[in-house]
Amino acid sequence: MKRNFCAALAIASMLVLPVFAAHADEAKAQDHAAHVPVPAANTARSAYDQSMVRMHDDMMRGIAHDDADVAFAAGMLAHHVGAVEMARIELQYGKDAILRKLAEEVIRAQEAEIALLTSWLHEKGLSADGSALHKAADAHAGH
Repeated sequence: MKRNFCAALAIASMLVLPVFAAHADEAKAQDHAAHVPVPAANTARSAYDQSMVRMHDDMMRGIAHDDADVAFAAGMLAHHVGAVEMARIELQYGKDAILRKLAEEVIRAQEAEIALLTSWLHEKGLSADGSALHKAADAHAGH
């Protein structure tokens, strides 16, 4: 009985897994397309899309640091900046009073944490993405 169940499970897996794989490939393609910047348009959706791409890219740069504390601070800083952007988009386009009030609270709370994280990184001689400030300054100066 156990052998029959295992055989049936193996056959079912061979039949179902290719279907799941095809759906996963399709979902991955759609997910990648979602990260491609959308041409500017005066809609909340395009504003959110552009904000998410920027936040994701900045967070990935931030967490790439080998030091766990720096990676946390830089990644979280990018996340909080993205949250403030989202809240401002809500205030620009949203109409619900409860969500607009929440957006205002998010801005206040996140800006305080942004200041703390930025200060911590600067005390360590690092920029917002966790890179050394002198390297960022040299690159800006053309050195």
